[in-house]
Amino acid sequence: MSGRWLSIIGIGEDGRAGLGTAANALIDGADLIVGGPRHLDLVGETRGEKMQWLSPLEATSTEILTRRGMPVAVLASGNPFWFGVGVTLTRAIPIDEMLVIPAPSSFALAAARLGWALQDTVTLGLNMRGLTPLLRRHVHHGRKILALALNGDTANDVTKLLTAAGYGRSKIIVMEALGGSRERIRSTNAKAFSLADIAPLNIIGIDVHAGPDAVPIPYAPGLPDSYFENDGQLTKRELRALTLSSLQPCPGQLLWDIGTGSGSIGIEWLLAHPSTRAVGVERDEARLARARRNAVALGVPHFDIRLGAAPAALADLPAPDAVFIGCGTSGGKVIEACWQALKPGGRIVINSVTLESELALLAAYHAHGGTLTRLSVERAESIGRRMVWRPALPLLQWVCSKPGEVA
Repeated sequence: MSGRWLSIIGIGEDGRAGLGTAANALIDGADLIVGGPRHLDLVGETRGEKMQWLSPLEATSTEILTRRGMPVAVLASGNPFWFGVGVTLTRAIPIDEMLVIPAPSSFALAAARLGWALQDTVTLGLNMRGLTPLLRRHVHHGRKILALALNGDTANDVTKLLTAAGYGRSKIIVMEALGGSRERIRSTNAKAFSLADIAPLNIIGIDVHAGPDAVPIPYAPGLPDSYFENDGQLTKRELRALTLSSLQPCPGQLLWDIGTGSGSIGIEWLLAHPSTRAVGVERDEARLARARRNAVALGVPHFDIRLGAAPAALADLPAPDAVFIGCGTSGGKVIEACWQALKPGGRIVINSVTLESELALLAAYHAHGGTLTRLSVERAESIGRRMVWRPALPLLQWVCSKPGEVA
């Protein structure tokens, strides 16, 4: 195709034998063939120069661009745009300069081996360090999950996570080198997992089964308070659900969580959609460490929590789509700093329990509008043999949207 000098070719474990005529011709005609060591071994001898991926991956894009206009072939596992390198390359090279020939992805091969409906199966990439906790939010009884592994130890990490959450009965299927001569499929359950000598290239199937002590993470906001390790600084479940409703998390949006405390608001914002982002600011080191532990335990290890005090700690943060303040407001200085940083169309939500911070909220309301709502919750508790209503501290919530068109 005219002008498409860069070809991205999906290749499986069966190597060139599994490629079509067009893909083989592009490899034979390329001056440069780029791929991982395994990909380059799979294609065998070539006329063109071979180059392994550089670290970071973006550096490879820069090197490829020096060959612009010359025939270059990039080799990728399966579908280059399904947890693949295709997206990385399109950040630097327009798609209309590429010819992409995908092969069946590992997920497609795994679903075919197991007889699972791929459209109804959760698919995850755990093929980077620190990502295994991302699995946690998807663990629900009856769900089926396919996860790309980082290495041969990933399956063991997955089974520990499942067992700790009360899902030790789940069936685990480890599928290695799918589509090639070394293909191997083994199964067990999470609690009894003892598989050894797992090849680095593997995909993990999980048929989730809950035990009597299972702890699911529901999709509605307002997780039980017991899910969060805390020292008392925690937005309680009922008020947290109302706060998340006011923040209105949407895909791709960024939250500032000022005075993160136990991290509950930022964590539930991130649980709302896989693409949401959150930056937390917390001035107490012990609380910051606790919030990070909560984030990992509840499946959002990417919660970016930073040590510092507002407003000074906000200076270099990317502009937010939403702001939550659940702590003191420094006489209104924090509110004004957040309002100025907030994107047009963005939302700010502040919860106040002290008279001093209520004065700051009232001033913000008169300056910017929005709504003021008084919220109170009472829970039934026992005193001796009788029950009484135990009120929580009443809370004043200010909610406001910044005028302007959403970018």
